[in-house]
Amino acid sequence: MRKTFKSSLVLIGLAITVLVMAACGNNDTAADKNAAGTNADSSHAGTTQVELTISAAASLTDALIEIQNTYKEKNPNVKLNFNFGASGALQRQIEQGAPADLFLSAAAKNLKTLVDKQLIDTDKQTNLLSNELVVVVPADGGAALATEADLTNAEVKHVAIGIPESVPAGNYAKESLTNAKLWDSLQSKAVQGKDVRQVLQYVETGNADAGFVYKTDALTSDKVKIAFTVDPATYMAIQYPVGIVKATKHGKEAEDFYTYLQTQEALDVFLKFGFSVPAKQGA
Repeated sequence: MRKTFKSSLVLIGLAITVLVMAACGNNDTAADKNAAGTNADSSHAGTTQVELTISAAASLTDALIEIQNTYKEKNPNVKLNFNFGASGALQRQIEQGAPADLFLSAAAKNLKTLVDKQLIDTDKQTNLLSNELVVVVPADGGAALATEADLTNAEVKHVAIGIPESVPAGNYAKESLTNAKLWDSLQSKAVQGKDVRQVLQYVETGNADAGFVYKTDALTSDKVKIAFTVDPATYMAIQYPVGIVKATKHGKEAEDFYTYLQTQEALDVFLKFGFSVPAKQGA
């Protein structure tokens, strides 16, 4: 009887020891998991990705996509999201509170309007690029055109042009045609596009016999050819200003990209796609 009692005490002691060791092991494991979680959270916090939204004129599409890839390699924690469209439409979006960190316009007036409305700081905007206006025709046997007056020829049934009220390229074209006293006579042939890329598409697909686009757009397509360059004296100089939107929640990252766009590395990409870099004042 006494041996049985002692044996029971020994078994109970062993059981208690096992339970204590198991509890300690669980506590250590929990502590290890908590520490690992904390380290993981700290590591993640250090690499949080910032997303910038850049509202940009449609004519900048190809150049900015290439710049996007280059910038990502240098700044992996910054993701660039582009909102391409007509400059006038993008301007109105920003006025109405649409999220945007930077604005790249194909006309100085659109960005100036936002500066005047105090939506972009005067000291955080600059004229970045310039461009030329050309008339394109289909690459395979388009009409032989040498001047804007040739657009009135009977063989030209449809002339594509961006909506002048919202598409800078369309506004430049209207200004030039008005100066040439051709705007009214061409209204019956006009096919309006929501942005310059749609105008290009109309000519590419044969839905228009000719179209007014930027030289840079013409160079992106092998389905069109440049019939002639519009006389730059007949319309206001084409400028591409860029500015930082005041409402940005990522001021540092927005300013970093704004500065990068003015570096020679970025400008070389724009030059490759046919843009020109205007001379800086005082240079």
